[in-house]
Amino acid sequence: MSEKFGGLLTLGPARDDHWIALRTGIGVFVPLLALLAMGRLDLVPFVVFGAFTGVYGRVPGYANRLVAQSKAGALFLAVILLAALCSTYLVDHADPGRGAWTIVALTTVVSGVCAVAAGLLQLRPGGSLFHIFAFAAIASMPTQPPVAQSLGAALVAVLLAIVIGFSGILFPGSKGWGVRTRLPTLSKSVRTAIWWEAFFYVIAAGLAGSIANLLAPTLLTGHSYWAMVAAVVPLVGHTTRHRVRRGIHRVLGTLTGIVLMAAIIAFQPPVWVLLVLIGLLQVCAELFIARNYFIAQIFVTPLALMGASIGTGLSTKLLYDRVLETVIGAVVGIAVVLLGSLCGTWYRRRTAKPDV
Repeated sequence: MSEKFGGLLTLGPARDDHWIALRTGIGVFVPLLALLAMGRLDLVPFVVFGAFTGVYGRVPGYANRLVAQSKAGALFLAVILLAALCSTYLVDHADPGRGAWTIVALTTVVSGVCAVAAGLLQLRPGGSLFHIFAFAAIASMPTQPPVAQSLGAALVAVLLAIVIGFSGILFPGSKGWGVRTRLPTLSKSVRTAIWWEAFFYVIAAGLAGSIANLLAPTLLTGHSYWAMVAAVVPLVGHTTRHRVRRGIHRVLGTLTGIVLMAAIIAFQPPVWVLLVLIGLLQVCAELFIARNYFIAQIFVTPLALMGASIGTGLSTKLLYDRVLETVIGAVVGIAVVLLGSLCGTWYRRRTAKPDV
């Protein structure tokens, strides 16, 4: 039955997913708890996006992991700083319509630049999905904490994620830092592929954000960057079929996750419970993200919604926006994947040598 539904419930092989899940869960929960104690929930988005550094810890060997997460963390800090500055000096929050278009334009640029950066730095997971989310969410905030405080909070979260990443070296039986593995030199063809991939990130993100903005007055939605995030999801994968499947799983997982989020909103739990839930949902998301994208999205959906709105309060309007923006983005992303596949097929046929 799972094959009939495109592997909807099929689990891929486990590769110590419980360890990466535990590390990322702790990496996001501890700084959130500290913010609650300090009464600074306005810094939650910066801590959450800084903690995304933990996602890049699926690297064997503590020395290799330290290097990978350091590069990922530095890129996140640059994106977070840029988003805070753009929100303050470039985005017109007094005019929501104009501000939304500015955010789409800026986020589109970020999607391409960060896709190239992630490729050249050989980060895994690749692409700029997390960077699109981080930049657009922070740039959309009309009220910004002082830059030094927001960047400081993000830096603490980044450093904590990095420390947690190699903390296992202290456990009995650890083999130490291990041998540092040098990353392979990128060939000319690989570099070209990175730039082409970034081009499709720009097309998918920009097109999805523009469509979401154009439809916003009719649909009464207000989170066009969610469409941009959903649009780049199908761009990850080795085959066209796998990429299309990711887009479908994104929609189905979001629809299922919305039910879970609705239950959370209905109970209106106190803030400390929401923080615990964020930590648990982060663990569950990382347990499944590499094994089944549909199941992972069930946990990612409420995780993203709570992380983006815990300081302003939860509302059912978030559910409506999330569903529609995700559908718009996924449809655009799948269309871009199919277009890219057709262009690739045409190019290969055009450049193929004729039979002699």
